[in-house]
Amino acid sequence: MTLAELEASCADCHACPLGDTRTKLVFGVGCETADLMFVGEAPGEKEDLSGIPFVGAAGKLFDRYLEAVDIPRESVYIANILKCRPPKNRDPLPAEEDACIGYLREQVRIIKPKLIVCLGRISAMRLIKPDFKITREHGVWFQRGGFEMCAVYHPSALLRDPHKKEDMLVDMKSVKAKLDELSTK
Repeated sequence: MTLAELEASCADCHACPLGDTRTKLVFGVGCETADLMFVGEAPGEKEDLSGIPFVGAAGKLFDRYLEAVDIPRESVYIANILKCRPPKNRDPLPAEEDACIGYLREQVRIIKPKLIVCLGRISAMRLIKPDFKITREHGVWFQRGGFEMCAVYHPSALLRDPHKKEDMLVDMKSVKAKLDELSTK
């Protein structure tokens, strides 16, 4: 299956009520052979309107971090656990995650990234471990299912608490260093 075929299948999904309320499917975007994949929790309002992940205020801040560590956005793949926006940007419900996680797993299988970086605690709790503590474990690398994974603060958390911005820069430098290691192997 290709990413385009998977996206077409996802566009028809109504496994949870969010499929009925979305404006646009927010499947994912980026390089289909990326070594680095970023995974957030769910689309927000701007993403729901555009169909592209991380394009609102948090997305613009995320882009600045990518630029700061010299990772071109077009060289990575960016997706969310949920492909449809929860009402009022609330946290995804476990049943919604369960209904959607198969699409993310298939995206990972097709793209075959070497590194997966969770954007925020919700994706980290789903992909790394259920008791993940973002304030203690951001930037820590884990081996999960044959992948090297870590979590960084979600860009929207940085908008709410600018004191975490320096930690985010340190973590993104670590991501860049891991990515550079891959290119020398």
